[in-house]
Amino acid sequence: MTLVLASASRARRALLEAAAVAHRVVPVAIDETEVKRAARAENVSAADTAMLLAEMKAVRVSRLQPEAVVIGADQILVRDGEWFDKPADREAARAQLRRLAGGWHELVTAVYCAAGGAFRWQHLARPRLRMRPLSEAMIETYLAAEGDILLSSVGAYRLEGPGIQLFEAIEGDYFSVLGLPLLPLLGFLRQTLGQDWLGAPASSR
Repeated sequence: MTLVLASASRARRALLEAAAVAHRVVPVAIDETEVKRAARAENVSAADTAMLLAEMKAVRVSRLQPEAVVIGADQILVRDGEWFDKPADREAARAQLRRLAGGWHELVTAVYCAAGGAFRWQHLARPRLRMRPLSEAMIETYLAAEGDILLSSVGAYRLEGPGIQLFEAIEGDYFSVLGLPLLPLLGFLRQTLGQDWLGAPASSR
């Protein structure tokens, strides 16, 4: 049974590769903005919305590749009830960092696994992070150092890089902050694949 990651996220791909988990990457197009808009209109929670999006990604790819175990994942950043999306440009990233600075926010992180178009496993993590108060100079320095790669992050930061310097405290699972609750996922995969060690050369080809 093969493993497929239904996500174009570099961070999620890097986590699986670093753990030596052989997989393929099959991105799937979902209108996340519309799903989130409808969810907010119906008072659906961030947790339920993140899990719905993860499920949609996994099931859609799984129906096309029924021989595979497909991992779908999604992440919603919440601060004081406000949901944040990936910034559209550097100005949006700048505004987002200003909004997050000096307070706590939550990264609602959902993973959903499917095989043959059917549910196999799911997990939800909710790590919390406290960002330092940031001066305008600090924000500009960080944006210049990281560049447009920040536009692929829901928080407009990368904890696995110099973005760690923006923070005072982290509560919860580090891997979930990066977008994938890796330890619970590996436990599920070992059980599903019947292997104690999943270490085959990782591949996204």
